[in-house]
Amino acid sequence: MVLGFNHNLKYKGEVFHVQTEDSGVANPHIITLLYRGGVIICSKKTSYSDILKMDNLDVVVEELMKEQHKDMMRRLKSGEFDEKAFSIKPQLIENYEIPSPQPESIPAADLFAPLSASRSSEKGDISMLFEMPLQKTGQATAQPVNKPKPDNSKKDINLDDAILSFFGNHDKKL
Repeated sequence: MVLGFNHNLKYKGEVFHVQTEDSGVANPHIITLLYRGGVIICSKKTSYSDILKMDNLDVVVEELMKEQHKDMMRRLKSGEFDEKAFSIKPQLIENYEIPSPQPESIPAADLFAPLSASRSSEKGDISMLFEMPLQKTGQATAQPVNKPKPDNSKKDINLDDAILSFFGNHDKKL
């Protein structure tokens, strides 16, 4: 099974990228995209659901992918996309800086410390599997750096809060 084809083509002094992918038999589509500077200029999607029961499906799909890929390159070279491709200015993001996340103030060992004996004996069912372990200070959620730690004496934490805390989202925005 071929996952896809990728080619960079120089056309009229600009680099274009042609990409063709097979979505697989669960979603039988061949998708070809034409890019210039990260902007999609054209896309073509072809279903092959009508030939799923063929004995040599992999070979047939590969040939369909090759033809669709070559067709997109031919259409580019024929000038079909000139108006659209050259009317937009591609954006360069190579100098874009991604900010580094701020470290948590709570050591990982404290986040995953075992539950206290009195707390673990309160429940005998599996619900305690869905709770975040208590930190040494008795808090149920981690706090970001530079924020005061409120007194939170809740014994239980709901699943949504536990998930948000685990993924580092301290503001509930659902």
